[in-house]
Amino acid sequence: MIGAILIPLGILLVLILVVAVSSIRIAAEYERGVVFRLGRLISLKGPGLFLIFPFGIDRLVKIDLRVITLEVPPQEVITLDNVTIKVNAVIYFQVVDARAAVTRVLNFINATSQIAQTTLRAVLGQSSLDDLLAQREKINQTLQKIIDEQTEPWGIKVSVVEIKDVELPSTMQRAMAKQAEAEREKRAKIINAEGEFLASQTLANAARVISSQPAALQLRYLQSLVEIGYEKNTVIIFPMPIELIKPILDALPAPAPAPAPTPAAPPPPPKPRN
Repeated sequence: MIGAILIPLGILLVLILVVAVSSIRIAAEYERGVVFRLGRLISLKGPGLFLIFPFGIDRLVKIDLRVITLEVPPQEVITLDNVTIKVNAVIYFQVVDARAAVTRVLNFINATSQIAQTTLRAVLGQSSLDDLLAQREKINQTLQKIIDEQTEPWGIKVSVVEIKDVELPSTMQRAMAKQAEAEREKRAKIINAEGEFLASQTLANAARVISSQPAALQLRYLQSLVEIGYEKNTVIIFPMPIELIKPILDALPAPAPAPAPTPAAPPPPPKPRN
């Protein structure tokens, strides 16, 4: 009698345990549970502990709300100036509407990756190579805006799009290296010319000052002698200004003019013959 009562009771406890295990679900803090009850979407579940109807009445889909890092594979792009390059990028996005991410797109990660690839080729195809290398931040913002607008109906928020690497053909790399070298030589010549111009202006100003002050020229001569003396030379060249000896030259008598040459006597006339 007791055994006949305990057997059904045990079966009932097992069924209750199975139902409880099938009904209890736990969602982490960064997860939300999208529940379909008999095929119809109901309110979100989680985070924490919650219950669902077992045996196929409720179907649970967990969605991660954390930021997802998606690497876009290298894409071969022809730029606006007909240069073939390979570009890859990285996208940071997250789900902001879990129900839209489940009901409006089959696989939101794959769909976002495909949208990113096509947008990357389209945007870079409208940009030149110089713009891609010099205005990468602007292109990143354009890519982020376009991809975010296309994925917004899916409950996806694209926060950052960054171009990681631009692979150039070897011929283009050599041409750019030559261009950069020529640009550096151009800047070096311009800087050298500007330095020569400033130096010539400074020397011209110094010459005007020295010419207006005769004593300054004598001091410059003495400074030159000091500089020569530092090198311990055996021969010293002493520059003497012409102004020091000019009074002496003026006091000397002028040299007498050379006598004019006397004309030669004409030859005698020939004697007549008999």
